[in-house]
Amino acid sequence: MMRRPRRVAVWACTTIAALSSAPAFAGPPYLTDDPEPTDLSKWEIYSYGLGTLFYRGGDWESGLDINYGGAKNLQLSVVIADDYSNQNNQPAHVGMPNTELGLKYRFLQQSDGSWIPDVSLFPKIELPSANKYFGSTKPGFSLPLWAQKDFGPWSLFGGGGWTFNPGPGNHNYSFGGVGLTRQVTDNLSLGVEAYYQTASEVGVLAEGAIDTHAGLAFRLGASWKFAPKWSLIGSAGPLIGQHSSIGDSGFYVAVEFNN
Repeated sequence: MMRRPRRVAVWACTTIAALSSAPAFAGPPYLTDDPEPTDLSKWEIYSYGLGTLFYRGGDWESGLDINYGGAKNLQLSVVIADDYSNQNNQPAHVGMPNTELGLKYRFLQQSDGSWIPDVSLFPKIELPSANKYFGSTKPGFSLPLWAQKDFGPWSLFGGGGWTFNPGPGNHNYSFGGVGLTRQVTDNLSLGVEAYYQTASEVGVLAEGAIDTHAGLAFRLGASWKFAPKWSLIGSAGPLIGQHSSIGDSGFYVAVEFNN
């Protein structure tokens, strides 16, 4: 299943028309991440659900994505989740996937009148899962690089990286994406992205094995701030590849808290 920054995941963009001087922001709900760290001593917490839908069944995940501004231009992150998988008439599995620890460091910062974008490194460590169906039995890590440039209400963001994915049947894989968002009103932003990931594993299901081929995801996304510290965010779109392995479509939805 393609997941949010760590695994990955847009329909063709509809016309977005509105006037606003505030920039839009990337990251969740998109598979492509953004380089902007959480502000110093502030929290960003996402209570999220995501999934990949197959012709028969699917993979679903719910959890918490917790980010803290530990220093200027430095974000500390942890993702804790539960998974449910029921693919192609195979027995259903429920369990905890790998726990993800990350550190985002922004070493370039954009400014008015300059073409220099925000650029960050966001290395992540994957701690082994207790359930063989939902993660590797050995620690892994990812090394992504993300960039973003704002043009008034528009934000262009993208990047990619490489993941060390140890364990029986697993493959190291690369990933990358690009997206565009627009701040339509003070409380609403809309966006579109394209995200690509190479094959990551051979998933053993019952008597057989299903090779997870490379896949391309397209998504439309939206973020609506419905209270001073709360937002509802989401994205969805099709997956292009071998449908029997990567799925037909994917989605992400979350309630976001910022203090």
